[in-house]
Amino acid sequence: MKITFFLFFVSLFLVAFADQVSVVKKADKEIAKFYGTENFSKEIISVPKDLNAKTLSEFGKDNLFRISSGAKFLGYGYIGNAPSKTATFDYLVLFDRDLVIAKSKVLVYREEYGGEIGSKRWLQQFEGKSPVSKELVYNQNIIPISGATISVRSMTTEMNALLKSIAILQKSNIL
Repeated sequence: MKITFFLFFVSLFLVAFADQVSVVKKADKEIAKFYGTENFSKEIISVPKDLNAKTLSEFGKDNLFRISSGAKFLGYGYIGNAPSKTATFDYLVLFDRDLVIAKSKVLVYREEYGGEIGSKRWLQQFEGKSPVSKELVYNQNIIPISGATISVRSMTTEMNALLKSIAILQKSNIL
């Protein structure tokens, strides 16, 4: 009984770890494609716990980073996770050097319905937004998608939180 219980938890851990590795690999592929180079590096940006507590987004051990190619600084990246109806989805946001959103991409969507939020056309509405941009509002400056209401609202909330959090990091000289 104890061995079965132990094996169950080990397998859950391995599945979760494999999923995270997959998300990072997909993010790296998108970064390479966006910047047109396979030769890039990511420098993790460490956010102190006390400052992280003041932000609306959660900055973990490796989800916020500077992107460079050789000596050339390209921009910033953030990998986030947002709730959908019954699961979550992972997404990538790429910022230019001035912390303006250059690209967003849904990396892994785990629901049967609502995956339309991953379309390039829908995600383009976040491009050009920055920490000083007007707040994003569902059904006003963010286009709704029939059948994906929960995911659209979630992504909108996450992007607003990320932009406000980036502003806090800027003021604190982290970025």
